[in-house]
Amino acid sequence: MNSLIPVPVLLPLLGAGLTLVLVHRPRAQRAVSVAVLVAVVALAAYLLWAVDEHGTMAVWVGGWEAPLGISLVADRLSTLMLLVSSSVALAVLVYSIGQGMIDDDESAPVSIYHPTFLVLVAGVSNAFLAGDLFNIFVSFEMLLFASYVLLTLGGTESRIRAGTIYVVVNMLSSMLFLISIAAVYGATGSVNLARLHESLAQLPDPVALTLQLLLLTTFGVKAAMFPLGFWLPDSYPTAPAPVTAVFAGLLTKVGVYAILRTQTLLFPDRPLTDLLLVVAVLTMVVGILGAVAQSDLKRLLSFTLVSHIGYMIFGIALATKGGVSGAVFYVAHHITIQTALFLVLGLLERRAGSTSLVRLGGLARIAPLIAVLFFVPAMNLAGIPPLSGFIGKIGLMSAGVETGTPLAYVLVAASAVTSLLTLYAIAKAWSLAFWRTPAQAHELALAIVAHEQTTDDAVETTSVPVGTSGRWQSDALVEAESFTLQREEADDDERRRKDSEAGPEAFDTEDDETLYERELRGASHQLPRSMVGATVALVAASVMLSVIGGPLYGLADRASADLLDPQDYVQAVLPTVESR
Repeated sequence: MNSLIPVPVLLPLLGAGLTLVLVHRPRAQRAVSVAVLVAVVALAAYLLWAVDEHGTMAVWVGGWEAPLGISLVADRLSTLMLLVSSSVALAVLVYSIGQGMIDDDESAPVSIYHPTFLVLVAGVSNAFLAGDLFNIFVSFEMLLFASYVLLTLGGTESRIRAGTIYVVVNMLSSMLFLISIAAVYGATGSVNLARLHESLAQLPDPVALTLQLLLLTTFGVKAAMFPLGFWLPDSYPTAPAPVTAVFAGLLTKVGVYAILRTQTLLFPDRPLTDLLLVVAVLTMVVGILGAVAQSDLKRLLSFTLVSHIGYMIFGIALATKGGVSGAVFYVAHHITIQTALFLVLGLLERRAGSTSLVRLGGLARIAPLIAVLFFVPAMNLAGIPPLSGFIGKIGLMSAGVETGTPLAYVLVAASAVTSLLTLYAIAKAWSLAFWRTPAQAHELALAIVAHEQTTDDAVETTSVPVGTSGRWQSDALVEAESFTLQREEADDDERRRKDSEAGPEAFDTEDDETLYERELRGASHQLPRSMVGATVALVAASVMLSVIGGPLYGLADRASADLLDPQDYVQAVLPTVESR
């Protein structure tokens, strides 16, 4: 049974090689990719059942024994993350096939999408199963290589700029990780996590604290926690919808997983509770305030992604069974919900031509299926009962109350405020994009453009063309809304005639059209079935998390017990070593 542990890593790598050979046979590429991910999902489910029944399992790759070999370890946490991530990746792959970014879209290099995507999946799987720090580093480099290629698909200016920021930040993080590994090896003579559990406890406190802060900073960049997550909102929204979805769902969670694993296994007696609680509250508050200020749905969700990382750090910081259980549950929940929301945005953008809240309106009537698919995971993200977001947040807040420290109470309050502000941001997006009419959205967009054109010479402003960065200048918006109200007093027939005459020429490119203008010119409404099917499946999976919330939280409790008492982990990797 232990011999199956490397397979979730090997299968995607072999599939990547095979799909690269099949560059001129796109149908065969698609079949191989889907078959590989289906196999990985099935194997992950089996491994999760096996470790939950029989305990932690480990294998030394290639038959090399400690301390020279590379260990892969499957426990409840790693296999749960493996199952959730591979399931999400499968849905994203099916979605991307439907979008056509890998068959008929000339802006994307068709020959490399499938191999790169499978390398990304292999990197994620390896990160969850890795039993030593250097193997985790290798996983991060696989992710960096694959994600940079996917982020810049199409080679547009915005994607290249965002990709450059992304790769520079992550290369600096990788350099720091290498320094951290070298420091750990120099201090202990090993990078194996099970051995480090024993040897780090014997180091002087200042040395151990330095190593802990180095690793925490490295993984904090990957997880996008405050103040190290500045790069994320500018990087993710520029990528194609399925790429953004898989990034939002998986990449930051690999960083959170690394923090959770190292904090509980390597530094169980130094939880850095106060420091991490401060980081958690700042991540929550700063992220959600950024989300509230956005006028583009992609950027709004990118900021909520950063904000909700704070919930996971909250649970890790408490270092109690309740806190860690809540963090594990919330990671599984957030992977599914965030990915589903970004897939819905891909459908919305294809149907409406934009994700700018200035240009959208009336989608509840025009595209009711998209409205439902957005509403369900959005309410889940906000933590509306009885959905899984509510279960996870209540678990974390209960753990904070049980801890009983003043800082823990501050986090409980911040969690509640962040949840309410998330609901406010979602409600604002729903009101603008789905509830108002397309004509009202068109009217406001024209008013903003007119305002900016008439005030350029009179007032120096920092505003940018609507839809390019996702932000608007507040004074301009207030005056534009006032201008809109004045226009509404005019005769309805005259106003509609002027709107039709203004039409698409009010903006420079087709990408800047409002939904109202797209409807006027009869833009295509067709959505590929596999895109809709994959999105429906993932939204349904997010609802299932609520249905099976009790058993899933029970699994998170057992994973938490394993993490806080890592004797089984150490014994599985090093059977002759007695855990402290």
